[in-house]
Amino acid sequence: MAIPTTRTKECSKITIDTEQCCGCGKCVDVCKDFGLKLTNGKANVNETPLFGCIGCGHCMAICPNNAITTRGRTLSPEDMFDLPSIERATNYDQLFALFRRRRSIREFTDKKVAPEIVEKILEAAKTSPMGYPPSDVNLLVFDTKEKNQKFAEDFCAYLKGMKWIVSKWFLTIMRPFRGKTTDEIFRGFVRPAIDIYIGKMGKGVNVLTYDAPLAIYFYGSPYADPADPIVAATTAMYAAEALGLGTCMLGSIHPFIQYGSKAKKFRSKYSIKYKSQEGIFVVFGYPAVKYEKGVKRSFASVTIVNDQ
Repeated sequence: MAIPTTRTKECSKITIDTEQCCGCGKCVDVCKDFGLKLTNGKANVNETPLFGCIGCGHCMAICPNNAITTRGRTLSPEDMFDLPSIERATNYDQLFALFRRRRSIREFTDKKVAPEIVEKILEAAKTSPMGYPPSDVNLLVFDTKEKNQKFAEDFCAYLKGMKWIVSKWFLTIMRPFRGKTTDEIFRGFVRPAIDIYIGKMGKGVNVLTYDAPLAIYFYGSPYADPADPIVAATTAMYAAEALGLGTCMLGSIHPFIQYGSKAKKFRSKYSIKYKSQEGIFVVFGYPAVKYEKGVKRSFASVTIVNDQ
C-alpha cells in the first residue's frame, strides 16, 4: 500500500535496465523500503516491499551506471542532477558564522524584495528534508508590504471575534480540561498577545507581521509530517540570511486559523488549502537596524545515553 499524501496516493514505478546493471548492490543497500533485491548478480524489484516505492530517488541517485529509473509520486529521471562538488559547498566555519549572524529582525526598510530573490529563497526551501516524499508543504506568499499589511489587518479583525477564548470565564472553565501548562500559556502569552495585536492595529501599528515587504506562510496538510513546514521555513530563513535579508518566525497566527467555521472561512479567503497540525509564518526584508553583538543560546537539556 502506498503512503498517501494530498499530491498522490500511488507508488512510484521502478524500472531496471539489467543490461546496464553491474550488480554492485548499492541500490539495495539504500532502499529502506526493501523494494530492491539482488538476483543472479543483478538488481531486481522486490515483490514484497514495506510500503511500496515512495519516490525518494535514492536508487537512481546512487546507481553508477544509470541503470534504474523511477517514475511516479512527482518523481522522474528528469529530476535528477549532478551533485555540486564539495569545493562549492560551504565549510563548517562559514556555515556556523551564518547561523550565528542570524537574529530575529522586526524592523525593515521599505525596499522591496525582488522577485528573483524570492525565487532563490523558495528554491533553497525546496531542498529541505521531509518525512516522506513528495513534500506536502504548502506556501502562501505575500510579496509586497501592502499585501502583508492587508493580511495583518484582516487577521486582527478576525481575532476580535475570538476574544472570548481568552476571557476569564472561559479560561476558568477550560483549565481542568487543558491542564496547568496550557492554561499558563493562554493567560501569560495568548491573552496579552491578542490584546496587543488588536490594540496596536487599531492605532495603525502592525506588530503582528511588522509590515515586512515579504511574508511566507509554510503549512502542511492532514497527511503531512508535522515537522516538514518548520524545516522548510528554517531553510528559507538561512537562505534569506545568506542573501542579505533579515527574518523572523511568527508562531502566533497558525494556531488561530485551524479550527471552527470562522477559521475555515478565513483560510478560504486567503486560499489556504488545508488546516494542518503545524505551520509557521516567516517575515523577510532588508533590516532597518544593525546588531553589533549576538546572544549565546542553549538547549534545555542534553543527555548522552550511557552504555547499557
